[in-house]
Amino acid sequence: MNKSAIAVFAFLGVIWGSNFVFVKTAAAFISPLQITLLRVLFGFLPVLLYALATGALRREHWKHAHHFLVMSLLATALYYFAFAKGTALLDTSIAGMLGGAIPLFTFLCAWLFLRSEQLTRLKTLGIGLGFLGIIVVAKPWSAQGGIDLKGVIYMILGSLSVGCSFVYAKRFITPLGLPAVALTTYQIGLALALLAIVTPFHGIGAVFDDTHAWVGLVFGLGLLGTGAAYLAYYFIVDALGALAASAVTYIPPVVALLIGWWLGEPVTASAWVAIALILVGVALVQLSGAGRFAGPRLKASST
Repeated sequence: MNKSAIAVFAFLGVIWGSNFVFVKTAAAFISPLQITLLRVLFGFLPVLLYALATGALRREHWKHAHHFLVMSLLATALYYFAFAKGTALLDTSIAGMLGGAIPLFTFLCAWLFLRSEQLTRLKTLGIGLGFLGIIVVAKPWSAQGGIDLKGVIYMILGSLSVGCSFVYAKRFITPLGLPAVALTTYQIGLALALLAIVTPFHGIGAVFDDTHAWVGLVFGLGLLGTGAAYLAYYFIVDALGALAASAVTYIPPVVALLIGWWLGEPVTASAWVAIALILVGVALVQLSGAGRFAGPRLKASST
């Protein structure tokens, strides 16, 4: 087995699991929309540099600009904003656990919009267990109101957005045979332009008043958690295959839960039950064949 791919696999799981604490720290100084803009800005830089270095960008690609625009909304702007908003309202551990449910929403979108995806008994069981885990996390029966349901809804909307993006990519992007880094560059670049238009800049510099906040946002969330993470993911897909790459989704929720525990957040037995239900549900869905929707199968090398 490719040792480099395993190392990148572990890096990706840890950095994605750490994203939630970086968002949470930055949210004390700037708004979720401003966090999203800065995340995309600093995440765009390494992707653009790599794309230029490999010569992956082509003028003729832009005849597909409408597809790039849809992906920029679903897989970047809306997805990152919803997760930033949800994480700002929730504990790091809770946000991380809910983020682990992305494959469940990916399958649901695939089942709704792609005729080739069938709802088997095993997949139904997986979906049921996963959503039971989400309910255990949200605790709608709790009279104490410890979990902000708006935060849960934002996390679900973010998962649904990125889930739809995978299906859209499967349907419209994969047949184009574009280099992965080219699509990623166009996608993030367009998202950056859109976010720059709608984001209020007043007070955005406040995050740079705190070293932990700006370092986590610029390096942890932007350069590594977005830019390097995109490149790392496609490297894993190329080295291990899409199904193996989809297994990285099991790591971030556990990492986020452990970070939350380390920060002193209340991590109860029900939290471990919830994460177990979500991950078992995801495993059942992916092992039943939905793992092929973990991401678009694009050419990893430039053409």
